[in-house]
Amino acid sequence: MNDRSGIKVYPSTTPVAVFVLAHGAGAGQTSPFITSFAGGMAERGITAATFDFPYITARRKLPDPAPVLEAHWQRVIDLTRSQVPAVPLFIGGKSMGGRIASQVAAAEHAPLAGLVFLGYPLHPPGRPDKLRDAHLPRISEPVLFVQGTRDTFGTASEIRGLLPRMQNATLHEVAGGDHSFKVSGAKVKSADVMNDIMNVVAGWMKALTDRP
Repeated sequence: MNDRSGIKVYPSTTPVAVFVLAHGAGAGQTSPFITSFAGGMAERGITAATFDFPYITARRKLPDPAPVLEAHWQRVIDLTRSQVPAVPLFIGGKSMGGRIASQVAAAEHAPLAGLVFLGYPLHPPGRPDKLRDAHLPRISEPVLFVQGTRDTFGTASEIRGLLPRMQNATLHEVAGGDHSFKVSGAKVKSADVMNDIMNVVAGWMKALTDRP
């Protein structure tokens, strides 16, 4: 992929899949969460690709309207698919990045290998009545939710309630984790929590591609 695309690739030797990972609303592809997660996927045999939404590139704080975000996501998917057509393609992201990926997947599109949502923003904090779930049952591909039990944007328990309505969804619960999977007051290192999550995500992708 050329530099002008704005896509950063974290290559893995003989990758079993490609994972396009979108950032959340408050930080771009250079955020520690995104860079460490993408690098961790590459170490586990999954080539990762990251990108910035237009508002980040333009140095604006407020995210673009949903149609702009969705169109940009689709362009990134198309470019990635053209560069690595023979490798299974997964998409997803942190918070808003994952939500926009879900909206793209719920519309008409070429088949994907699956989607990964890292802290899906089911609703605004303190507003469980404002659910962002109406489109989710339309996603036909396998879906993996990674959700903390203390996530104010939607707990793991709330996400579990969605699963019966979805076509093929799995939940990995992060015990005590918040929206960024930080576990407070526990004798657990953040690095260990993230390593466990990355192992789960990579293992789930490899199982779907029938690769070790």
